[in-house]
Amino acid sequence: MNIRTNGLEILGPVDPEQRPKLRLPLFLAGVQAGFPSPADDFIDKRLDLNEHLIQHPAATFFVRAVGDSMLGAGIHDGDLLIVDRAVEAQAGKIVIAAVNGELTVKRLERRGQRMLLVPANADFLPIDITDALDSGEGFEVWGVVTSVIHKL
Repeated sequence: MNIRTNGLEILGPVDPEQRPKLRLPLFLAGVQAGFPSPADDFIDKRLDLNEHLIQHPAATFFVRAVGDSMLGAGIHDGDLLIVDRAVEAQAGKIVIAAVNGELTVKRLERRGQRMLLVPANADFLPIDITDALDSGEGFEVWGVVTSVIHKL
């Protein structure tokens, strides 16, 4: 079941019981980003991306980013975000937050006594959440973004 809200599309929780094991080949040789070198012709082992991208399966869900407020953080429109509810939301982390009922993805920052949700694009303004945090109304962190899957 997909849910679409302003800025994000929630794709659903990761159920570890229903998650298929998909082990793909991992080649031992690294790939040169500079001068090419001959590649090794053997597979080192099989790799399951779930093991590398998901630390807490029961607390992890996916969302699809909509918009370009986080371009400077490498999050593009249409990217798939892996979000972990078990990771502590602290200053410097990119979070999925509900602000007055609307979901957004922003970096959580402390500036003096103020807490802000800060975009990674100068065309957007930070959202001051200090008062919402103090009152407990209108703000909730849904989880911390741990990985971005970005198509080229």
